[in-house]
Amino acid sequence: MTQSNKEREHAFLIGAPLAIIPALVFLPAVMFLIVFPQVRHGREIGLMVVPACALASCLGLWKLALGAVEKPWGIFNVLTFGALFVLLVIAGYTGLFLALMTLKL
Repeated sequence: MTQSNKEREHAFLIGAPLAIIPALVFLPAVMFLIVFPQVRHGREIGLMVVPACALASCLGLWKLALGAVEKPWGIFNVLTFGALFVLLVIAGYTGLFLALMTLKL
């Protein structure tokens, strides 16, 4: 099943923010709400924010993955691969930072 350019554009414009924004929010939410709570009831808030970020990121990643592999190749494939690369970099530094934090604790 091939998608039209309009469907690809829609999948990219919805999927990229849904994948990247929660990935950017995940590390500060874990650090400032769960590990070292900075606000009252931070852990409770964090226990609601972190799964919501994971769910939104999974949905966005699913849309990006479907848009990345569809043929014929075009600009939306390149943009989708770029968004996936940005997500890979975010996941890399988040994992590295959380791993280093476990060594300190």
